[in-house]
Amino acid sequence: MTLHKTPLNSWHKNNKGKMVEFGGWEMPVQYEGIIKEHKHCREKVCIFDISHMGEFIVSGNNAKEELASILTHDFDKLSPGKCKYGFMLNENGGVIDDLIVYELSPTSFMIVVNAARIEKDFNWLKEHLKTSTIEDKSFETAKIDVQGPESIQVIEEVFKQDFHNLKYFSFIQTKFKDFSILISRTGYTGELGYELYLPWDKAELIWTTLLSHSLVKPAGLGARDTLRLEVGLPLYGQELDENHTPIEAGYGFLITSQKNFIGKNNLAKIKEKLIALEIKSRRSPRHNDIIYFEEQKIGKITSGSFAPSLGHSIALAYVKKEYADKENFSINQGKKELPAQKTTLPFYKKGTARIKLI
Repeated sequence: MTLHKTPLNSWHKNNKGKMVEFGGWEMPVQYEGIIKEHKHCREKVCIFDISHMGEFIVSGNNAKEELASILTHDFDKLSPGKCKYGFMLNENGGVIDDLIVYELSPTSFMIVVNAARIEKDFNWLKEHLKTSTIEDKSFETAKIDVQGPESIQVIEEVFKQDFHNLKYFSFIQTKFKDFSILISRTGYTGELGYELYLPWDKAELIWTTLLSHSLVKPAGLGARDTLRLEVGLPLYGQELDENHTPIEAGYGFLITSQKNFIGKNNLAKIKEKLIALEIKSRRSPRHNDIIYFEEQKIGKITSGSFAPSLGHSIALAYVKKEYADKENFSINQGKKELPAQKTTLPFYKKGTARIKLI
């Protein structure tokens, strides 16, 4: 299979990027090392090439109403300059994808989707939109994430404007030289951060400009994964899939829409629940490791890793709902058993993502 390449592919290969396949794309998993990159993001600023993600533009006089019948997002709480995280469900309430919707204007919306779901999502939306148009801008739009507690300093110095008024899950459209960039105060690390959407052919210019700042280092998908796991954020294909509802995944609180969106009637059907586990060792559980409670097989690990910020391992797991309130579990790793204790999310509680800047 031929892998897609982001516009920064050559840069990664020329700068110690270790490349792997992810969602049909050739992507950098690390440069200097996952733990180094992880810690730099928690302390200063890292930039991530996230150009593999998909972007659609949905337009039309009825776009808001039509999207509200397909997505779980509460469009009554969305307005131009705001964005919202939510889900697209199948008829059974399972998650087709988790996505962010940006209201560009009352009749135009950008939808950001996971790389491996671009084709599925586009076809599903096209099938269910009635009068609105949908355009796939995925291969025209590069995406660079600037994440870390000092990211505002970098963003302000590079773009030469004040970002202190930009609130969490808000965005602006601005210019850099002669082209437009959309910058949102969003991210996937638990730290203060910004996500930049820009023309595909301008990616290397923005990337190298950001890297010229003394606070900034590049980070790969490996650090992105450990950063998101430490703050309990889900990954599609692991915590989220078509066989689990957002409520089973612990995201029922996000679903406040009063509209009758696809899958809404089946959200209450709960077989399993996602729980957070702490493992007091450096040995970490892996995706699909089996979980036991008193020798009863009761679930599987969805994501597990050593947590660099905490010094021990952590995991997310689906267990049968009747076991979700238990405290002590055992994770099977072939000949070894890992004891695990239930805990609360986020694992890492010092993140700066929601910090007030004014």
